[in-house]
Amino acid sequence: MNARLATESVLEQARQLIERAEEAPTLQALADAVQLSPSHLQRAFRRRFGMSPAEYHRARRFGQLKTALRQGAAVTDAVYDAGFGSGSRVYEHSDRLLGMTPASYRAGGAGADIRYTTTDTPLGRLLVATTSRGICSVTLGDNDEELEARLAEEFPRATHERVDAGREEWLDAVIARIASELGWSDTAAPELPPLDVAATAFQWRVWNALTRIPSGSTKSYGELAAELGVPKAARAIGQACGSNKLALIVPCHRIVREDGSLGGWRWGVARKRELLASEHRKEPGASRSAA
Repeated sequence: MNARLATESVLEQARQLIERAEEAPTLQALADAVQLSPSHLQRAFRRRFGMSPAEYHRARRFGQLKTALRQGAAVTDAVYDAGFGSGSRVYEHSDRLLGMTPASYRAGGAGADIRYTTTDTPLGRLLVATTSRGICSVTLGDNDEELEARLAEEFPRATHERVDAGREEWLDAVIARIASELGWSDTAAPELPPLDVAATAFQWRVWNALTRIPSGSTKSYGELAAELGVPKAARAIGQACGSNKLALIVPCHRIVREDGSLGGWRWGVARKRELLASEHRKEPGASRSAA
């Protein structure tokens, strides 16, 4: 086994230990279990999964909390069932992982202020929305009415304000980054603003892996599942792709079926075909599967 595969195996072992843990294991205990130094484990885990071991454990529990809240569970019950020792520990991190308090999220975003704008692209209309904490939605559609209806469906009780003239820096930054990375603009890509998207730990893993697929290349659901160390989770990979709320920022269009056919895409198969063809023309050396 080469060094890269050995490291992947060790990191997957650490991730599974976190998944099974009721209480977040200390970094030292986790490092001892996988025979790495704490500092090496921290750096390697963050590179692989996009977050520290402690953040991963917290995101996993917030995923359980989110599901329970959406199913209508009482906030107190959901908090304790997800493994949090007290409500105060949830509220310490809910701004970053839910974008709002648990009660507000359960109530369809009640109390959250969402600002958004739309713009034209070669793929149709693009909507970018933000809370005070980060980007919460990037979607494609045929017209503004369709895009605004989707935003209202996701956050039915939040306030929605359209901002075009003098629109906020974060909204412009996302639009500029997408235009630059997809070749719609010659302007250098700005840094991506913070994100404010509630997701499970597994969804974050999948989305992070998708960002590592080079432009012009694709992977199948099964290939990505194997890469993540969960070879039987192709269907779950598909569900994570389907729940992606950040079109083009998280490139789920680069996932295809096992036979190479396009499969579906939340924002339309025709757009997916056009986007992949455009990326392949820009990256002529790209392949169907990239390591």
